[in-house]
Amino acid sequence: MSADLFTPLELRGTEIPNRVMVSPMCQYSCEDTDGLPTDWHHTHLASRAVGGAGLVMTEATAVEARGRITPHDLGIWSDAHADALDGITQSIRDQGSVPGIQLAHAGRKASKTRPWEGSEPIPADAEDGWETIAPSADPWPYQDGETATRAMTQDDIDDVIDAFVAAAERARDAGFQVAELHAAHGYLLHEFLSPVTNGRSDDYGGDFEGRTRLLRDVATAVRDVWPEDDPLFVRISATDWLPDRESWTVDDSVRLADRLAPLGVDLIDVSAGGIHPDQQIPSTGPGYQERYARRVRQESAESIAVGTVGGITTAEQADALVRNGRGDLAIVGREHLRDPYFALHAARKLDRMDAEGIEVPVQYDRAF
Repeated sequence: MSADLFTPLELRGTEIPNRVMVSPMCQYSCEDTDGLPTDWHHTHLASRAVGGAGLVMTEATAVEARGRITPHDLGIWSDAHADALDGITQSIRDQGSVPGIQLAHAGRKASKTRPWEGSEPIPADAEDGWETIAPSADPWPYQDGETATRAMTQDDIDDVIDAFVAAAERARDAGFQVAELHAAHGYLLHEFLSPVTNGRSDDYGGDFEGRTRLLRDVATAVRDVWPEDDPLFVRISATDWLPDRESWTVDDSVRLADRLAPLGVDLIDVSAGGIHPDQQIPSTGPGYQERYARRVRQESAESIAVGTVGGITTAEQADALVRNGRGDLAIVGREHLRDPYFALHAARKLDRMDAEGIEVPVQYDRAF
């Protein structure tokens, strides 16, 4: 019998009770600009677990302070951050869901104001700003002004790898069961992957082998400290959406999946874009990125699971992508903002309230 949306997904020794994952979505809500989670983060994440999602993933969580997109981003660069996140993971597990964390570094897209404040660059010498780092000294091409960006040295690269490892160790100790490396949307690891942003001539630039080296080094180092029974994910942008120039393509993504699987990566979370504002997005309709996930899943020579994200808004759509082999996880973002109980509502819609991976809290049972 083929899997459906409410068939548990087993990766290594971890069972995700159903195929609905809460996509990482930045909340920009650390009001004290210290990277520590607040009541908002706790409520945001725990409520999606109450709503039945099998896997609840944090927003992009910075592995070092300069890796934040904005000063208000969540972080995990100290033990204090891990201690503060421990209560959130416990709340997620208490509802029968699996807690996951996305480990991230914003690279040249760091030091900005929040979206509702204009996403403007914050100069490095401003009170809340800092110097950004990237493969090459090319700042994000803001329309109005630029934030200074420094090309990373070998010491910087070593420090970033160490920061990802330390963050993974803290995440492990805080009770997270899935770690995801953020290598998409124009942030640091993606900046190394793409020839659009990587003009290096050393071991971390040039051809495919060089440009993928940092991600492979980070994945190897994190896998060494991540529990053997717990899955490791990588989120990628399957394409830069820049067909008129040399850029990262879906063919590159298929090839990358084959390189990551032997390193202990268990699932590729397939998104797209974000490397440059000139990107040409073909559409943003329902499931607009499914075709990329399907290609990675079907064309990869290695056996690796795939998560599908982008424009998933209905129970039928999420169920169909799993049933038809277009993805092993339905990664639902904005619909979870509109409906924290998406998974429970999907189970009712699909007549799967009796599924093993669905547990309605007794306090809410009268409504379902």
